Order: sequence, then C-alpha cells, then structure tokens
Amino acid sequence: MNNCFIILAAGKSNRFLSKTPKPFIQYNGDILIKHSINKAILSRKFSKIVIAINKNHRKYIKKLKLNKVRFVNGGKTRADSARNCLNYIKKYKPKNVFIHDAARPNFSLNLIFKLLKALKLNDGSIPVIQSIDTLKLKNNKKIHNLDRKKIFFSQTPQAFKYKVLMELQNKINKETTDDSSLLIAANKKIKLIKGEEKNHKITTLKDLMENKVFYGIGFDVHRLVPGKKMYLGGIKIKSKLGTLGHSDGDPILHAITDAILGACRMGDIGEKFSDKSRKYKDIRSTILLEKVMKEIKLKNFDINNIDINVITETPKLKKLKKKIILSISKLCKIKKDKINLKGKTTEKLGVIGKEKAIACEVIASIQKKYD
Repeated sequence: MNNCFIILAAGKSNRFLSKTPKPFIQYNGDILIKHSINKAILSRKFSKIVIAINKNHRKYIKKLKLNKVRFVNGGKTRADSARNCLNYIKKYKPKNVFIHDAARPNFSLNLIFKLLKALKLNDGSIPVIQSIDTLKLKNNKKIHNLDRKKIFFSQTPQAFKYKVLMELQNKINKETTDDSSLLIAANKKIKLIKGEEKNHKITTLKDLMENKVFYGIGFDVHRLVPGKKMYLGGIKIKSKLGTLGHSDGDPILHAITDAILGACRMGDIGEKFSDKSRKYKDIRSTILLEKVMKEIKLKNFDINNIDINVITETPKLKKLKKKIILSISKLCKIKKDKINLKGKTTEKLGVIGKEKAIACEVIASIQKKYD
C-alpha cells in the first residue's frame, strides 16, 4: 500500500468572511479539515497524508495535535500547492496519489474505494455529478443551448497514477483549474465515476448553515368507536371501528404535523388548530398538514425524512403501507424512500390491546435552508 492522500488547504478563503480560516472552522462536531483527514486514516489505504497549508495558519495547526500528517507550505495558486505536495512525497515513491480540497468534508469512504479501484486500469479517476440544470453558453453575443446530459461537475478527491501526474506538472497554465485538467489536456486515460450529492464544496458561511438539521417528535392517540370513519395517513380505511376526534381523527397525520412543528420550533397542532374552534370540526387532517407545509416552506425548512410507528391491534397495516406512504409523500412533498412506516401492537395489553384506541408516534428530521 503505497498511496498518498493530499489535502489542499492553503487558500485565503476570501469569500468565507470569517476570522477563523475555513479549514479550521467548527463543522458537524469537529474541525472542518479533520473530517477529510479522519476519512483518509479510516480507509487504511494511505501510507502518507500530506496537507498544503497557508503559512499564516500554522497557529491553528498546533491545536489539531495530528501525528500521522505532514504539512507543506502552499503556493500562490491551487496548482502551486498541489505541486509542492507532489514534490514533497517524491521521496516516498508513491504509486498512486489522491488530491482533495479541504472544503469538501462530506465524501464517503466508499468513494475512496471506488476511485482506487478505477485507478487499476486508468491513469486517473474523477468523481463527477451530472448537471440537473438547463445550461446555456454565450459566445460572441450568440447563445447556445448545451446538452445537460453531457455536462458534468467534477468533485474531489481525485485519484491519479503518481508518475503520470508528475510528468505533466510543467504543462500547468491559467486554464488548469484542477489536477484532472492536466490529464484531460494530455489525452490520458481517465475514468469518470459517479460522485456524491452530499460531497458539496463549502464556500461561504451560509454553506455551513445549510447543514443544520433539527428533529421533532409527534404523538397522537384516539379512541376507536363503532359508527365513525377511519382515516390513516390521509387515506380512508375500511374498518368496523373509527376514530373519535374533533377533526377527522387521523392519528398518523396529527403525529406527523406535530413532529414537523416541533422540529421547526413552531408550537404544536393544538395551538394552531384548537379543538375548541368550530371551523376545525370534522376537518380533514390533510388540510391541516398542507397548511403547516406551506408555513414551513415560507421559512425555508425542508423535510429530510419521517419515521412512523402506528400502535394498534386493528386495522392491520401490512396491506395499507404502500398507499399510506404514497399519500404522505404527496402531502409532504418528499420522496417515498424518505418515509418509514411501522405497525406495532401492545400484545393485547391496555386500551390499545383491547381495540379501544389507536396511537401513533413520529420522529421527523428537518433541514433549514438559508438564502
């Protein structure tokens, strides 16, 4: 195993607007640059980890207390910093080298493994994300539509055969925006592999805020009585028993609504839709949830996922799961795979076990988006 992992962290981060340099800011429970260092170590694929740093940031390096890492002064440009690191590791005679931007802390270990595997038959391997936007090119006052199926955004880490990359260092120019540019210009064999959506680059302080996640818990219980309708997750269910409530008594949607409100710190369902108000008498819970969804969207909240426990002896949920999940997906405007629904019983114990009540508990994960 003679692979080296290079992390570029020598930039001035002019757009970050923070007294603390970007690589050393707190991020998801640790220093930002340590996320990349830790993953390189955990992969057990690298004999050396080398970081290009800004010489003015050395006081921050001392606080990291890293023994398995070597530091090299960066250059004026990204390409200069990469070259300094490549020259430094020459004495170790590496076979392969990974070059990574410190501003991308969210890549997975699996990405490292896929890049390394692709290097066996190629000079370089690069993670890319296909464009989802419609792209246009303006050239000499003419506007051209580009085929987005052929447009890719490159990410890091990028992996290379060390000797191949070193041979191209004298080809660096102003158009060299990343290390793969050198191999592409020289027609070397490069493998594009599927990148990761979470592996986005942190550029400004707002990018840190976008990763703030909040959690909310919702709970609801209703009596089961003859002669009433049964709604679960917005779907009318055939049942000999129905739910007793001021509204339509849908315990799943009530618990989801409360969980969302809790995560967004917006009170609870009882405060917003009082059971003392006539206008909510027999109202469908779908309407209440839709109102809450509009409110959280205005405040830039997005739902990450919803986990649901329905505690009941009747009805059995096995045949209803797909319909209920589809209904919740449409109401909450999230994909079906972000919803998990589980049916539970109380083993015939208590009022639920005696088919006199039905309950639901929900945990919702909410992400705050900042403009």
